[in-house]
Amino acid sequence: MAKRIDVSDLDIYYDDFLAVEKVTMTIEPRTVTALIGPSGCGKSTFLRSLNRMHEVIPRAHVSGKVIMDGQDIYGHDVDPVDVRRSIGMVFQRPNPFPTMSIRENVLAGSRLNNRRMKRSDAEDLTERALRGANLWEEVKDRLDRPGSGLSGGQQQRLCIARAIAVRPSVLLMDEPCSALDPVSTLAIEDLIAELKQDYTIVIVTHNMQQASRVSDETGFFTIAGTGKPGRLVEMSDTATMFSNPSQKATEDYVSGRFG
Repeated sequence: MAKRIDVSDLDIYYDDFLAVEKVTMTIEPRTVTALIGPSGCGKSTFLRSLNRMHEVIPRAHVSGKVIMDGQDIYGHDVDPVDVRRSIGMVFQRPNPFPTMSIRENVLAGSRLNNRRMKRSDAEDLTERALRGANLWEEVKDRLDRPGSGLSGGQQQRLCIARAIAVRPSVLLMDEPCSALDPVSTLAIEDLIAELKQDYTIVIVTHNMQQASRVSDETGFFTIAGTGKPGRLVEMSDTATMFSNPSQKATEDYVSGRFG
């Protein structure tokens, strides 16, 4: 299920503005890759480019390649909806659909994909996804209540359940713990460690301790100044990145002297 992603010479634009410049990296299957760097350096923009979410913004476009399973996701014959189905996204703030029940939140993606399901199949999918998000035991007796009635940490796990219900190959997480308390953050981090057995995971985080705890690989992005494009400075296994980075800019950032 988990897939490898190869990014080569990726430039990301908003109209004529070059936001991220010449990113080349390989994201291995069944690993967690953390993206770190100062605010405004293009981490989240790059993350959204991995499933073409940035194209929601008018006139956003890229050059370069993002290859998954042998196919360039930016190929002319590739449907962005299919890309987003196989590369799921979890956002910074929990965003369950407020008028939907917990069950309907989980099933929302499958319903959008026009999958007609028997009631028993829907029940099985709901349980599987909620178990996969470590939420089943907490909500199994209130599946018909609004998802918005859950705590912040539970809402974020509900959003993860919604993402994995459509069986993606890759999960993208844009600062998934930044709005959560420490206990909920720990629950999400534990969940990430479990999910990487089945998924390729890429996470943007401002919390370097979190990056060191949850990730196998880390990429450091930076920016030369306002109006300049963000760029990938280096990428390596996380232990090396935090103990012996090859670039001074990375060393300054991870040691707290910059950013």
